[in-house]
Amino acid sequence: MSGEEKIAGHIRKVLSSLSGMINAKLTRRQFLSGCVKAGVLCGSSMWALEGFFRYKAYAAIGEKRGMREAMYYEKMGDEAVKCLLCPNNCVLSNGQRGFCRVREPLGGKLYTLVYELACAVHVDPIEKKPFYHFLPGSKSFSIATAGCNSRCKFCQNWTISQSSPEEVASRRLTCDQVVEGAIGNGCSAIAYTYSEPTVFYEYMLDTAKRARKRGVRNIVVTGGKISPDPLKELCGSVEAVNIDLKGMDPTYLSDVCAQDLDDILKTILIYKREGVWVELTNLIVPTMNDNMEDIKRMASWVVENAGPDVPMHFSRFWPQYKLRSLYPTPVETLLEAREVAIKAGLHYVYVGNVPGSGSESTSCPSCSKTVIKRIGYRVTENNVRPDGTCSFCSGRIAGVWV
Repeated sequence: MSGEEKIAGHIRKVLSSLSGMINAKLTRRQFLSGCVKAGVLCGSSMWALEGFFRYKAYAAIGEKRGMREAMYYEKMGDEAVKCLLCPNNCVLSNGQRGFCRVREPLGGKLYTLVYELACAVHVDPIEKKPFYHFLPGSKSFSIATAGCNSRCKFCQNWTISQSSPEEVASRRLTCDQVVEGAIGNGCSAIAYTYSEPTVFYEYMLDTAKRARKRGVRNIVVTGGKISPDPLKELCGSVEAVNIDLKGMDPTYLSDVCAQDLDDILKTILIYKREGVWVELTNLIVPTMNDNMEDIKRMASWVVENAGPDVPMHFSRFWPQYKLRSLYPTPVETLLEAREVAIKAGLHYVYVGNVPGSGSESTSCPSCSKTVIKRIGYRVTENNVRPDGTCSFCSGRIAGVWV
């Protein structure tokens, strides 16, 4: 018997009970008592009635509301599924939403509810993502959907990342339309950003494949919480990633971000092994992850495991979401973190969200001259040759330049 047939059987029981009570000319108290008994005896049936109509409605308008069968899940009996997209590994029954708020099983299958359903669409400087060593001075066509598989208490985009699809204004934007939008706006790349691209994995992957065929690059801005198998498949269609390495303290990551440190570090290593250009961002939150010993440990891990040429961006915290009682990160803290990371062996370390700090430009590791000068998100001077060498000394500058 199919899942839909089981739901229909439950519904018939509920309707039969209600019909019998209506025809029996019961008093109001007797009728209400009968409804309670029906609910106790057939509690799952009342839930099934709602689920049945939701199922039918989704089937009828699913394409319009962003519904498509998800990738990376396994069935757990007739009605339950286990999502395998990220380390949350949510086990869900019909009608339940995943931790990300945008994946839901119906009729024994798991569906994404945000396929081709964009809630944010912008043209941004690529430096805003931030990417400083990937096509500097170019533009990115940036998209996002609702949802996230983390719970960062400082999230600056919490109005969309911590919302379900029904709670944000979205519009249908097909994969082909995203690619055309990028080309039409003179963008070198499509950026999957703002919320968490992992939760709109199918939308991102299908768009990236189409973009590559048209000569448009793909860049991912992510918290890094994704399972190895879907990540490896994604790596075949994207050229660059900026991963938020939010800290090296497991307790901080768990309590403030709902993340596991080992999961994020594993993601960084997979991206590197698969040949995707990697940049890292660390948002320094005052009193929470601003310990310089942890910063040193982070930088040392990157040098030893991902290499000294991985750019590191230390970003300034501004009071947002659930941490509005805190104060902005002192500029002195950011500059100290930068010095600690450089001493640990990283070649390219930047300070973000502090225009004019003097820490936005790129220096050549060989001759120390400024090869890329930036003011905010604007590149004012570029002395890196197309082959990735310094115009002054011919030393190598790591990155993707053409």
